[in-house]
This record gives sequence, structure tokens and C-alpha cells, in this order.
Amino acid sequence: MADYVIPPPATVSVPVVGGGEFPVRRVFCVGRNYAAHAREMGSDPDREPPFFFMKPADALVLNDADMPYPSQTKDLHHEMEMVVAIGTGGKDIPVDGALNHVYGYACGLDMTRRDIQNQAKKEVRTDRAIVPATKCGHPAKGLIELKVNGKVTQTSDLSMLIWSVSETISYLSGLVELAPGDLIYSGTPEGVAAVKKGDVMEGVVEGVGTIRCRVV
Repeated sequence: MADYVIPPPATVSVPVVGGGEFPVRRVFCVGRNYAAHAREMGSDPDREPPFFFMKPADALVLNDADMPYPSQTKDLHHEMEMVVAIGTGGKDIPVDGALNHVYGYACGLDMTRRDIQNQAKKEVRTDRAIVPATKCGHPAKGLIELKVNGKVTQTSDLSMLIWSVSETISYLSGLVELAPGDLIYSGTPEGVAAVKKGDVMEGVVEGVGTIRCRVV
């Protein structure tokens, strides 16, 4: 057993539907993976290759818990996403075999400090339980939607992803070697907007589940 000079960090994990915990290793996020959202952010979805950014695993807020409004921002935006949980890793994974590396799927909210985004990508994120792919399959179409205080703010279909889950896994695995425990946030539809303290966000990914989070 290693003799650590300081206490090692605790393992962050996401509950799994049916029992057990999914240990989170790294969190990757795909930027602007819905065409309409890319356009509302001022980009051209027809010409841009996918790009990725990472977040620390301990930024996750789990199990529909309240999310504290982060300090040093006045413009916190919601981004509803389908999350892909990697079960087996690999490098240069072919597209036609990419789904074999998926353990399951979850609903996620990627909360962006829009006013300081260009200075630092410092987001707080909330996750729901992971549904094994053996239970939900591999969703390629279906509703993805978010309501804030009961009003629909984001609504689209998973089929509108510019880069599919298979393509995303394959492309990302050409940049870094994926490993068991990695999460991939697959991108958010158009309609991102600011939230404030007291707002309640309720999202759904058809075939995967729902998510609820209150900003406090």
C-alpha cells in the first residue's frame, strides 16, 4: 500500500440505475455539437471540427441536489446534455466499434459562467444516475429538453447532434486514450440562458431519464 504524504482525494462516483456506483475518472465536454446552438454562439457548424474541454470530476453535483450559485459570476447559463459513460477504454477507436466502449448514459446539466467563459472555463455541473446501455440501448434520436421554472427553454432531438456518440468517441480517442470511468458530455441544444438563485431546472433525455436541480 502506498505511503501517501497527504490524504488522497476521494473517488467521485455516479449512482447506476439498478445498483452500484460508476467511478468517474475524467470529464470531457464537446463544444457546440448542435447546429442551432453553434449558430447562437456565433460559430459555423458546417465547417468546425469537434472540440473538447475538460472539467474536474469533483465539480459534479449529484442526485438532484441543490447547486449553489457560483461566486464571481453574474451570468450563469444552463446547458442540458446527454452524458456518455465510458466502460472500456482505447486509443484510435473506429467509429463502427465505438459503442462497444460505452457503459451507459445519463442526463446532465453543464452550467457555464458565460461572463467569464473567455477568461477561464470554470463550470459547475450536475449529474443524474447512469442508465446502463444494456437497459436503454444507445439513444440516437429522441427528445432532449430543459424547463426552467416550468417553462421550456431548450428543446431538440438527439438526432440533431452534429457529431454522433460513435463519431465523438472515435474522434476523441484519437486525441487522448480513453479510459474506464471517463464521462463525455455530448453537447447542448440551442436556447441556453441565464439562471438565478431560486430557479428550478428540470431536464429530460428521452430513453435515458430526467434530471432536476435548484439553484440556491
